[in-house]
Amino acid sequence: MENLSIVQIRKKLLSKELSATEVVKYYLDQIGKKDKELNAFITVCEEKSLTQAKEFDNNFEVESKKKMSGIPIAVKDVFSTKDVLTTCASHILDGYKPVYDSTVIKRLKEEGMILLGKTNLDQFCHGSSTVTSYYGPTRNPHDLTKLPGGSSGGSSAATAADMCAGSLGTETAGSIRLPASWCGVVGLKPTYGRVPRYGILAMGSSLDSPGPLTKSVEDSAYLLSIMAGYDPHDFTSYKDPVPNYFEDLSMDSVKGMRLAIPKEYLELELTDGVRENFDKSVKILKSLGAEIEEISIMDPKFSMAVYTITCRSEVSSNLARYDGTRFGLEGSRNESVREFFESTRGEGFGEEPKRRVMTGTFSLSAGYADDYFKKSEQVRELIRDDFSKVFKKFDAIVAPSTPSTALTDRDADNPLFGELADILAEGSSEAGLPGISIPNGLENNMPTGIQFISNHLEEQKILDLGYGLEKGVGT
Repeated sequence: MENLSIVQIRKKLLSKELSATEVVKYYLDQIGKKDKELNAFITVCEEKSLTQAKEFDNNFEVESKKKMSGIPIAVKDVFSTKDVLTTCASHILDGYKPVYDSTVIKRLKEEGMILLGKTNLDQFCHGSSTVTSYYGPTRNPHDLTKLPGGSSGGSSAATAADMCAGSLGTETAGSIRLPASWCGVVGLKPTYGRVPRYGILAMGSSLDSPGPLTKSVEDSAYLLSIMAGYDPHDFTSYKDPVPNYFEDLSMDSVKGMRLAIPKEYLELELTDGVRENFDKSVKILKSLGAEIEEISIMDPKFSMAVYTITCRSEVSSNLARYDGTRFGLEGSRNESVREFFESTRGEGFGEEPKRRVMTGTFSLSAGYADDYFKKSEQVRELIRDDFSKVFKKFDAIVAPSTPSTALTDRDADNPLFGELADILAEGSSEAGLPGISIPNGLENNMPTGIQFISNHLEEQKILDLGYGLEKGVGT
């Protein structure tokens, strides 16, 4: 069972080499052994997951036809999961159990997915480290003194530590690719709107993208094929047909692809190992037949500035709904729940959510909106145009995923820690583009990552590039 991918587990389940009960018990055992130190899970669905596993084993002929039957997945605690605690890592949602599943969870459940548990994150996704979680920070499985990245840090750590077959996260501007790089797993951020957001915590509504964190590119393609597609509950979701990303995977298609390396990304302060492993990966891509050229794009400092204003403005609007009348203990609206919220509202939000709400409210306030939010959106449009020009000539952009390997809690004290750690991903997220981070080596025994970015709805290109590089690196 050790470090098996989703695709490998499925093959073993279908051949009856493994039972679903054995698979679930293995991961529950792994969680029991490791999670006291890692703190990757907020909730573990032990009883429910074992019940689902037994249903698969007892109804093999029917259940085996479903694409995710018998496969345990961990889910970032921002996805609504019916009757399962959903906290967003915040004290203000103590006891909240949704009465419905988010669209993504519903689709995966319909294919037989076993919900193993809900993973830790930065409170309301506000951060890139998990240190803002009400439940305490998650640790990096490669070094417990280091951070896993965030906000999807619990999902990436759980996957890297083999406490689940794979996991789900969300990205606003690096929250999948950063922890994937720091924990040494594959992190896929789809095109904005390719995967529906219905039933998922709204952080930055014009930026949020759900995606998988997995042990292989194959697994990411497999999950995306199920998760993607139009949802009438989400008017921002694409109506375009969903390809079978998994069946269409091909490293042969890398030959002849034109890749661009933004020189502005390489001019940042990259650590030696990140730079060296990136150069090695570029050589592998060239050996696979890719044509690579260095280009110039907008300075990433503009992307960082836009994210600081735009995201915080949307946060201030989205968090206004947590007023004590819509959520609460067991989903109830009785008097005791109202009293609970009256007593905890002030302490329910942590320091980071408060800081972001205040910044965003200021940016949207009368007399300042034109100077801040409106100008930020104008620059964001220039960023979109800049990327569009690149993709008229190139198939994809290739760059390091992050400037460094995993950092420490002390580094996270900087209020702009997240923006600096995510600086290589922010621009593409603001433009709504798909991106994928692939492990490509180690620096001082800590993982480094390389990312591919393509045009809207061209996930297949970056999946093929990642698949080819994965085979070349041997990760």
